[in-house]
Amino acid sequence: MSQELENRFEEFAKRVRNFCLELKFDTINREYIGQLIRSSGSVGANYIEASDSLGKADELMKLKISRREAKESIYWLKLLLTYDDKILEESRLSLIDEALQIKKILSTIINKLLL
Repeated sequence: MSQELENRFEEFAKRVRNFCLELKFDTINREYIGQLIRSSGSVGANYIEASDSLGKADELMKLKISRREAKESIYWLKLLLTYDDKILEESRLSLIDEALQIKKILSTIINKLLL
């Protein structure tokens, strides 16, 4: 597994964390924030676990979980309320874009392993 990708996934989780710290922590966002923090951190955690896999099937499973967590992060990012704060909205869109890129990267890795 690539150290560069591991670092990128870690940076994504940190950016999500910092973004969430800026959000209004109300009844609605509270639930979404918790889900987003978990899913964004799971992207990198499962990628790291894939590198210590017990075989190709285990590696594929961990990578697929990592990709699924990236997709889930996109979902939670879309649901979060930014209350028309332009800076928060720009950050949210940037994080959605990064999660989409991560999902594509993981899909490419998975497809290569399936060949």
